[in-house]
Amino acid sequence: MLKARRRARLLAAALAGILSMSTLAACGDDAGGGGDGKTLRLWHYEAPESAMGKAWNEAIAEFKKKNPDVKVEFEAKGFEQIQKTAPQVLNSDEAPDLLEYNKGNATTGQLSKQGLLTDLSTVAKERGWDKAIPPTVAVTSRYNKGVMGSGPWYGVPNYAEYTLVYYNKDLFAEHGVEVPTTVDELEQALATFKEAGLTPFANGGAEYVAQQYVYQLALSQADRSWVESFQMKGATDFSDAAWTYAAETFADWVDKGYIAKSSSGVKAEDAGVSFMQGKHPLFFSGSWWFGRFGTEIKKFDWDTFMWPGSKMTLGSGGNLWVVPEGAKNKELAYDFIDITMQKGIQNTLGNAGGVPVAADPSGITDARSKKLIEQFDSLAGNDGLAFYPDWPANGFYDSLTSEVQKLITQSAEPADVLKALQAEYDENVLK
Repeated sequence: MLKARRRARLLAAALAGILSMSTLAACGDDAGGGGDGKTLRLWHYEAPESAMGKAWNEAIAEFKKKNPDVKVEFEAKGFEQIQKTAPQVLNSDEAPDLLEYNKGNATTGQLSKQGLLTDLSTVAKERGWDKAIPPTVAVTSRYNKGVMGSGPWYGVPNYAEYTLVYYNKDLFAEHGVEVPTTVDELEQALATFKEAGLTPFANGGAEYVAQQYVYQLALSQADRSWVESFQMKGATDFSDAAWTYAAETFADWVDKGYIAKSSSGVKAEDAGVSFMQGKHPLFFSGSWWFGRFGTEIKKFDWDTFMWPGSKMTLGSGGNLWVVPEGAKNKELAYDFIDITMQKGIQNTLGNAGGVPVAADPSGITDARSKKLIEQFDSLAGNDGLAFYPDWPANGFYDSLTSEVQKLITQSAEPADVLKALQAEYDENVLK
């Protein structure tokens, strides 16, 4: 297939780029070492100003303090970069000792199935990670033949995440819009903003943002059995009522100008920045933006609300610390994971706008952060986390991105997009 060959060329090019990178972040030391217990090679892709970035930088400093004779070689990578090249890199001499990696069947599950990740089951039990991480969060840590939810531990999440609606309180007040609690109220708000000359939703069609809008719309019409069939059983009907509603509603919102047609080529970073600049009153995305918005938004007041009329939203344990099977200093990697689980680091994460999994509740002093964590606890306690749409099938992230872009550019009808997604899902689903 032309698509497969194109993907292969892109993977090869991306791999060449990642293998040639030599710039280390400020936390790093001189290159070298490996296999001597004196060098920890660490990769992650959290922005320094994000909640996770702040917490992991603090963890690096703590690790160095406890291990003054160990070099820490930290390389900052991009999410897309690791997403596309991890299978090749981890099967090479360039594999680090520890890296942050996306959870789910098509990512961590696939690498575990290929034998590229270390089975952490024994270590998780010895170090107490299995007790510290709540069961609802640990779902994405364990994989049985590549399918999440059971089997050995292949990753450790130190935080959780979920999607919610960010809104510009100043714009809402200026245009007399109340926070919507129903779908009808949401659509009335969208219409009000559009009539005032604003494009209501910030969107990024080139990456994950747009596909997550579509999945949330489907979730608003779905139940837990629907999610389990799609995510874990490899059986979903893209012509059913939930997927049809999602595709048709998203396309309708584009047609009405609630989502810009020009957003098909916009990346997630640019979508988030456009919200921070006050260009859009609404942005639906993950809690990973929360800490950054708190730090960088200076010109207006903002807050969040959950998607109206939906009991479920996208969410799970956070991205995973995974240890490559070919890592040269695994014990150092385990020591670093231990540090990220400490109350002090977890509290830093929570107060910076993250969702910690092992914090001391009394140590979270920021009021808005408390609300974020309480909302997650409510979702988790009510079985409201529905994972992410690209997880069930290999390469499905790219499929979702390209097909949803067609809804944005109006180059394909919703039914045709869903038909194409069905074919991609059926061909590549992990069972």
